[in-house]
Amino acid sequence: MILITGGRGAVATHLLALLLQADRPVRVASSNPAELQVPDGITAVTCNLRDPATFPAALSGVTEVFLYAEASHIAEFIDAAVTAGVEHVVLLSSASVLNPDAADDPLAKSHLDVETALLTSPLTTTILRPGSFAGNAAGWAWPIKAGRPVSLPYPGSYTDPIHERDIAEVAFTVLTDPCHQGRCLHLTGPETLTFSEQIEQLAEITGRPITIDHVTPEEWKQEMADYIPGQYADALLDYWQAHDGRPASLTDTVEQLTGHAPRTFATWVRDHARAFIG
Repeated sequence: MILITGGRGAVATHLLALLLQADRPVRVASSNPAELQVPDGITAVTCNLRDPATFPAALSGVTEVFLYAEASHIAEFIDAAVTAGVEHVVLLSSASVLNPDAADDPLAKSHLDVETALLTSPLTTTILRPGSFAGNAAGWAWPIKAGRPVSLPYPGSYTDPIHERDIAEVAFTVLTDPCHQGRCLHLTGPETLTFSEQIEQLAEITGRPITIDHVTPEEWKQEMADYIPGQYADALLDYWQAHDGRPASLTDTVEQLTGHAPRTFATWVRDHARAFIG
């Protein structure tokens, strides 16, 4: 039995579909399973990664786990997993842990702490380290639909956007093929693009005019104050500044594990165009 945590997430949703197509026994978990839309016959269970009391029931009978990175109670999760007989955990981490200052970055450290705990545990652990999710562009949907400019403090900052379907396919591979277990996998999209270039592709594909408001870091932080805690906003700004004008390094890991090149950012936009058009 495979347990998918974070069942409402985009990666988890695509992973569930792949496992069902392969006729693998699977259980989906969420902090609020009533909000999950799962096929008939699939069990949805409560597993709040911030509430250890939910761990034992969710893990009962489970041998593999697809785990979202939540550091607050990772020690208790590991203990519950070992007790339940879990053999293998696939962790959705972040490529930010590869930065030299990861331990001082609150965003990276939250993933690094989970990685460290799992790698020092009795559980076989496979770590997925995607770079920038293509889905981060969904944060621009509201101003684009409203005909307002997109606020960017570093429009020339490069990312390596990866489609959530590619992450799900890699997760499926490592969950179903034992030869890949125990690896740390750095995942990227097929191209490195600036935010400005992503906006240009969004405008071309959706047919909507999109302008950029080149704001200061402090202006952007104030604009996001209701959505992103200050320390995380600072971490993002530092990351974007460090990659301003500097193309991201790309890997071929997705192609190695799935047999096809990763999907482009343009493909992601076409798949999600309705979110920007309304």
